[in-house]
Amino acid sequence: MRIRGRKVLVTGAGGFVGSHLVEALVRRGAKVRAFVHYNSRNDWGMLEDLPRNVMKTIEVVAGDLKDADCIREAARGQQVIFHLAALIGIPYSYINPRDVVDTNVNGTLNVLNAALDSGAEKIVHTSTSEIYGTAQYVPMDEKHPVNPQSPYAASKLGADLLALSFHRSFDLPVGVIRPFNVFGPRQSARAVIPSIITQALLKKKINLGSVYPTRDLTFVRDTVNGFVDFAECEKTAGEVANLGSEHEVSIDQIVTLVSDCLGRKIQIQRERRRIRPEKSEVERLFSDSSRAKELFGWIPSTSLKRGIEHTISWLEKNLKRYKENIYNI
Repeated sequence: MRIRGRKVLVTGAGGFVGSHLVEALVRRGAKVRAFVHYNSRNDWGMLEDLPRNVMKTIEVVAGDLKDADCIREAARGQQVIFHLAALIGIPYSYINPRDVVDTNVNGTLNVLNAALDSGAEKIVHTSTSEIYGTAQYVPMDEKHPVNPQSPYAASKLGADLLALSFHRSFDLPVGVIRPFNVFGPRQSARAVIPSIITQALLKKKINLGSVYPTRDLTFVRDTVNGFVDFAECEKTAGEVANLGSEHEVSIDQIVTLVSDCLGRKIQIQRERRRIRPEKSEVERLFSDSSRAKELFGWIPSTSLKRGIEHTISWLEKNLKRYKENIYNI
């Protein structure tokens, strides 16, 4: 299946990855309906950053993922559905787990039922590497045991299993794509790389929590290419595929890399409130993405250093959006 000319719904289109995916889909010739979370300001999130020539081709629909009727109407007539909408903050899930579960599990149920009703040809459900928990072996393939260590991770695992159950129960053509840690322009400061960079651009000392955990980081442009390739592949219904760089890097190594890119020393100041509860900290993530390469030929092409340089360049031009002196949850 080719995405060109297809009617495509993207939930979570106003978010970091969602906005990049919308842009990539438009450039590949899809007819995009972008679902964003309703607010009284008519703020479309990161979609506002897309070039005008891209935005004028998009149909934007505002609503709430938890409203089944709203989602059903948004999905009507759509041939492909990319489901990215979710509450993604891990610290937020410690404070408001019910909101996270209602959105991520029940919201996903709404999308799956809407996809059944609309007769969609392919549904791409977005997972997260957090469902694996700390690596029990590396690299981590799709058969790695699941061990969610936060309410957020548990809600995403529930949503994944629900999506796969709809494939088995109702033959819904849904597959699960599981990105590891995505980074790049437009990302919020609740993520570690923009948090490090925005603080470093404005002050000598940056506040961080644990600096020893390792992550597998992929530049957003590579990740969204993986989303589209996954959707176009005829073999991905009922499948799960990791998207990761197959490299691991610790938080303090990221600080060193950012320091090198900025050309100056960055001092780290540990802040207790940024540290996850001990049993909730995911200490190591390191992807095996060979399944994605095997199924749809996906290989990331942007190095970590080059991706960080792109991210710094964008953040330098958009610093006013960021509240560098607060802990973003």
